[in-house]
Amino acid sequence: MPFVRFTPLAASIAAALISLPGLPAPWAWALLAAGVTFSCVGLYDLRQPLHSVRRNYPIVGRLRWFFEEIRPGLRQYLFEDDHEETLLSRSQRSLVYARAKNEVSDRAFGTLVDVYENGYEFIAHSTRPVPVADPAGFRIKIGGAACRQPYSASIFNISAMSFGALSANAIRALNKGAKLGGFAHDTGEGSISPYHREHGGDLIWEIGSGYFGCRDEQGAFDPERFAEQAADPQVRMIELKISQGAKPGKGGILPAEKVTPEIAATRGIPMGRDCISPPGHSAFSTPIELLQFIARLRDLSQGKPVGFKLCVGQPWEFMAIVKAMLKTGILPDYIVVDGAEGGTGAAPLEFTDHLGMPLRESLLFVHNTLVGAGLRQKIKIGAAGKIVSAFDIATVMALGADWTNAGRGFMFAIGCIQSLSCHTNLCPTGVATQDPMRQRALVVSDKAARVYNFHRNTLLALSEMIAAAGLDHPGRLGPHHLVRRVSLTEIRLFSQLHIFLEDGELLSGASDRDFYSAAWRLARADSFQIAI
Repeated sequence: MPFVRFTPLAASIAAALISLPGLPAPWAWALLAAGVTFSCVGLYDLRQPLHSVRRNYPIVGRLRWFFEEIRPGLRQYLFEDDHEETLLSRSQRSLVYARAKNEVSDRAFGTLVDVYENGYEFIAHSTRPVPVADPAGFRIKIGGAACRQPYSASIFNISAMSFGALSANAIRALNKGAKLGGFAHDTGEGSISPYHREHGGDLIWEIGSGYFGCRDEQGAFDPERFAEQAADPQVRMIELKISQGAKPGKGGILPAEKVTPEIAATRGIPMGRDCISPPGHSAFSTPIELLQFIARLRDLSQGKPVGFKLCVGQPWEFMAIVKAMLKTGILPDYIVVDGAEGGTGAAPLEFTDHLGMPLRESLLFVHNTLVGAGLRQKIKIGAAGKIVSAFDIATVMALGADWTNAGRGFMFAIGCIQSLSCHTNLCPTGVATQDPMRQRALVVSDKAARVYNFHRNTLLALSEMIAAAGLDHPGRLGPHHLVRRVSLTEIRLFSQLHIFLEDGELLSGASDRDFYSAAWRLARADSFQIAI
């Protein structure tokens, strides 16, 4: 009805007119100012050509954008269910906050989870639990036969998040926490900033398709710059990023206006130009060339562990890399599997929702392929993708991972509130912004202690959980320890739900696993294209 639609505008005009006889009384001036302001807004709404809602509903139509703006916050704090995972559930966030602050994370009065819901998972405990092991011993040696400087890594580390995506204070807090706890901090593809070096925590230097920190003026790989950076004792491992879970198969763009002098110096890029990460690498184009490049990186780094990270897509492409390993004898020291559900990077909706393989399927596929090729004992596997709790760590290790990485969990530890504004430079907690005033809210000493606490308390919970299952190290977890409900009346062990290949099974050519044997036949060592 027109009367209802235009009532706010009419009321504003009426207020301005009513105030005139009362001038110069203070209340009249206030009413006049309000009436004139809202009248101008309403008249402008009637004439502007861009928004139909505001043309039809002057003044009040603007409330649409106001409610859209506050909807995520209202939903998160007032209406969201504790276990509704959007993106990470309130229960998960609360667990991280409690452990980061050294608060009690125990709950009374039983579980709030519906244990009869399809998909519910749990660890089968033992009638003979063992004493709780010291989490300080939950480490793994990474480095194969060709590695001259192997690294003893924690089974729980900070996943790849670049300076530029995160603020300087966030990087400082994460690295100082890693130093305190003796675990590793992945730099992300944005290279090693001064803030990574400030507190001396162990670094995993990630190198993406932009070769930031080791590139020449044309953006190609520069071996001399790489060797200089890799020689730093703080750099413990080198990680070549093939793809990432947040946006598999897609490069990134940092607009020129966001390229600060610090970022330009860190990445080795010019000021005043967009910083572009190509979708693919220029240093190699075939599986064999990829492995030769890995061998070159290992040689240039004086024998440090070198591996690659990927979000699995077309299965024959990964199998092609494995066939190239067999043909050349060149092996990576490790492989990090990034699930499509993981990643802190911003990306188009289609990429985040419908591209890339989820972590568990990816991890199982990579593990099985290496087992089937007889290489699993020579290559370590890391896993990343929504790893937050001790149960998350236990689950992926039972499926074949040797260690885990977490991104968003550690972001919560340094104050992230999941405001979903990471890509806007308006992060309210100073975690994901380059605004100096905003990031000053993040106090490094306080948040570094929280990073340390979150890591320590999560591994302590893991040690208690596996002790109940009769185990003294998470590396002994297997698929027979994990159970999933598949219907209202049936549960199954993970070992019953999933296929697990035998050692060397793919090499004989006699494998009867339809998926694996078919994909293996399509793979070729000299090309990522399928064999015809």
